[in-house]
Amino acid sequence: MKNTTNSFNLKKAVFPFLTALILIIITISCSSSDNGNSLPTAIKFNKLKTDALNSLTQHFQFNTADGYASFTSSKGVQISFSAIALSLNGNPVTGTIDIEYIEIFDGGNMLVTGKHTMGKMPDGNHSLLLSGGEFYINATKNGQQLELQGTITLGIPTNLTDGDNGGNPNMTLWNKTENDSVWVPNENNNPAGANGVELGQGQIATGNGFSIYYAYVGTFGWTNVDCFYNYTGPKTTILASVPNGYTDQNSAIYLHYDGKGNALAKLDTYDTTTGLFTEHYGQIPIGLACHIIFATEDNGHFRYAIKAVTISAGEVYNFTLSETTVGTQEQLTAAINALP
Repeated sequence: MKNTTNSFNLKKAVFPFLTALILIIITISCSSSDNGNSLPTAIKFNKLKTDALNSLTQHFQFNTADGYASFTSSKGVQISFSAIALSLNGNPVTGTIDIEYIEIFDGGNMLVTGKHTMGKMPDGNHSLLLSGGEFYINATKNGQQLELQGTITLGIPTNLTDGDNGGNPNMTLWNKTENDSVWVPNENNNPAGANGVELGQGQIATGNGFSIYYAYVGTFGWTNVDCFYNYTGPKTTILASVPNGYTDQNSAIYLHYDGKGNALAKLDTYDTTTGLFTEHYGQIPIGLACHIIFATEDNGHFRYAIKAVTISAGEVYNFTLSETTVGTQEQLTAAINALP
């Protein structure tokens, strides 16, 4: 004879459990998706940028017995320094040295690597820098970090950023550490000098009729040849909204200034209460034709949207997931570099 009482009690026990389990699954599913798309994590978004940097990294080697090293990068930048400028734990270094080098000249590669061109002004506010090139240089021996006692000279063809217009005499050196969100002036900064001027660490010279920037770099890490975008008209602060679940941890908002050269601004402040990105320094020119870009991660690729806008005072620019496209690093780079 069946024990119907035990069967009934078992059903009563199992039914609430199944109901609770279903509710948990629904809750997790709803909280981790927007229109059916899984939300990216900060780790995955940052990995995209790290992978982009790795894809742009060039490697060189030289033997200190040669006394002097000179390399030409894939873009035509001349990298030169003396072996005696390097040391290991304060002592002269000998043998084979490994040089790690990255160069970024265009807005597309700035975006996929997260290396925007926002500089700190004397009053502490941030404003757009026009770039003559962003550079990363480091030296190691058998994996051990070396110190730089002298300078590294970069001979940078100005046509990589200025076309046929020659160099910009306002260019100076800027530095940024890995944790900085903005470029800061090199402590020895001076404007570009004329041919033949004796320069100290951190200065820029121009030669050959402004066809080359000569940058004298005194530290390993990131260096930028830049000057501020000079705009004297009225400026404003703008806002940007992004799809639900996206924040400054797993996405970013950038501004491409149309026709203003190699530069990329960033809306670097995120309000967790309103869910809005902003450039809160009020440095964006009113009436400027530009493209505003939303970028995030999606299953190992970039998800992005690009809007053509003319800046209005206090405007809010909205992004929806349906406006976005999923593409590779190369596709996003090409899309940004195709902008006017």
